Amino acid sequence: MDDLAGRGADQIVCLGDVAQGGPQPVECLELLRAAGVRTVLGNSDAFLLDPASTEEPATERQLEVRDWTLARLPVELVDFMRSFEPTVELELDGLRLLCFHGTPRSYDEPVLPHEPPDPFGGTGADVLAGGHLHVPQLRRVGEALYVNPGSVGLGYDHLQPDDDLRFDPWASHAILERGSVEFRRVSFDVEEVARATRESGIPHGEEGLWRSEPRHP
Repeated sequence: MDDLAGRGADQIVCLGDVAQGGPQPVECLELLRAAGVRTVLGNSDAFLLDPASTEEPATERQLEVRDWTLARLPVELVDFMRSFEPTVELELDGLRLLCFHGTPRSYDEPVLPHEPPDPFGGTGADVLAGGHLHVPQLRRVGEALYVNPGSVGLGYDHLQPDDDLRFDPWASHAILERGSVEFRRVSFDVEEVARATRESGIPHGEEGLWRSEPRHP
């Protein structure tokens, strides 16, 4: 948020997946609410509100973390999550910007960087902004430019082996202007995140491993 303020961002959109799975769900939601950030409903947000809402069956671990998270959220923050939007549409210097989580059709639908994307049924948007995969992308989808800024808190390399999965210690985001797309990666305090995770009591918190040193993208 400090980096965005320093860059003079005049509008902020969060592309979803805010509270489920991390050690500080209350703080994350309060930060967005206080900043007046428009937020897209992500698949993990939908799962937190209703475990039957996503296509993939929930694991026992996911259900345990969901119960832990809901036990900490006051009613007003759960209600705030219910205000998250399926899509957010904005005007960007005369261009139409359409924001969503997976695709405009579904928060569960991925846009994989190594596969030809579906044109999303012709949205009429000039710029499409999606999340879901936690991997930055910049490409054409039909007539539009597709931007995925990556993940603010849980970036990782999808080509890592499953038995050595580690998360990257930077907040990945993007700044859009009419003539440019700037990808930003801001490092965060790994030890502070590890401490917060240990002290939170979140189930399976010991499995959240970030790399000890930031790697160059």
